[in-house]
Amino acid sequence: MTDYKVHTLETAPEGSRERLSATEQKVGFIPNMLAVMSESPVALEAYQGIQGTFVKSTLSNAEQQFTALSISISNGCDYCVPVYSMFSAKAGVPQDIIDAVRDGNPIEDDRYSALRTFSAAIVEKRGQVSEAEIEAFLGTGFTKAQVLEVIVGTAFKLISNYTNHIANIPLDEAFQ
Repeated sequence: MTDYKVHTLETAPEGSRERLSATEQKVGFIPNMLAVMSESPVALEAYQGIQGTFVKSTLSNAEQQFTALSISISNGCDYCVPVYSMFSAKAGVPQDIIDAVRDGNPIEDDRYSALRTFSAAIVEKRGQVSEAEIEAFLGTGFTKAQVLEVIVGTAFKLISNYTNHIANIPLDEAFQ
């Protein structure tokens, strides 16, 4: 597999340095995902841009983190699953729900269950979900706008999940 460098502010391409610096100031360190992604300033900008848009969705913060976790599981991303497990917990998703989605078990909460099922269908069917799947999602209280917002979340996670598949990014100590 092609080796990708886990960049620092000093080794990252010039076009990525400002974004990495802003991330470091905001979270206290540069996550390895962003450090690797910084190899391409365009990829880093796209990822952070879509992420910044997704956080404006009408899904709650907990639902956003859970959607990212569910999508990362569907995509088999070894890096993002522990990261978004932690972010989901911090956002207030109950641990039993996080464990259930990670273990592939049923989720007792109807809303989280629907979010997991619908986001998995979006990924696995490449967006070609049935009308019945959309109606089931809407039937748990989600809106038509949130159908589209799950697609935005899928685009956001596609960039990082696929980057990890290609680069095999080491998990940061903070997420272990």
